[in-house]
Amino acid sequence: MKTLQDLINLEEPAWEWMQEEWFSQARNHYEIIPKNQMQAEKELLANQVTTRSPMGAMIYETGGMFIDNGWLRILGSGGAKLNRSISEWNKGKTFEQLGDIPPFLLIADDVLGGYFAINGGGLGDNLGQIHYFSPDSLAWEDLNITYSHFLEWALMGNLEQFYQNLRWENWQDDVKQLDGNQVFSFFPFLSSKEGKNINEISRKVIPIQEHYFAFVSSN
Repeated sequence: MKTLQDLINLEEPAWEWMQEEWFSQARNHYEIIPKNQMQAEKELLANQVTTRSPMGAMIYETGGMFIDNGWLRILGSGGAKLNRSISEWNKGKTFEQLGDIPPFLLIADDVLGGYFAINGGGLGDNLGQIHYFSPDSLAWEDLNITYSHFLEWALMGNLEQFYQNLRWENWQDDVKQLDGNQVFSFFPFLSSKEGKNINEISRKVIPIQEHYFAFVSSN
């Protein structure tokens, strides 16, 4: 395993150019969750990624990030509003023990119960690419982008287009009531014929842990 000194890149830290190239030009609202230094160091070691990479920078510099007023949650090292770090969230889902090679790694999710993951081989041949578990199909979809491209899209991409027909009237008010460990559960299910009109189905708030094991781990 690499040491903390090996992983913290002081000469070419990704965080600096991420701020210059992405955050300063962001078109979508974002909120960076403050980090806990000790937790950030622990998480960087657990994931064994350098801060020269955007993923390492997200882990070491942030507790995570909310996009579009909390609609999308990108995991980091964990913080008060989003107390799920990448390694903690994946343990028991994509791997059992630190050091295991996961078939995929969960790195973000949304309030619909959609999950973004890096393919480690369990989602097909396109290794290293981001896949999305869509709540309206209950299947993993290859987005054909890297983690870096995913962050760039989250900050500057057209989220309205991506979530077309999956946002209801006044969704912003409802999303603001959630914390980073909650999602909406819909009935009829979004994957059903009866659940296709998002404005005519019921929804309730449930823990994301409950949602994941009910919908993702069974598919």
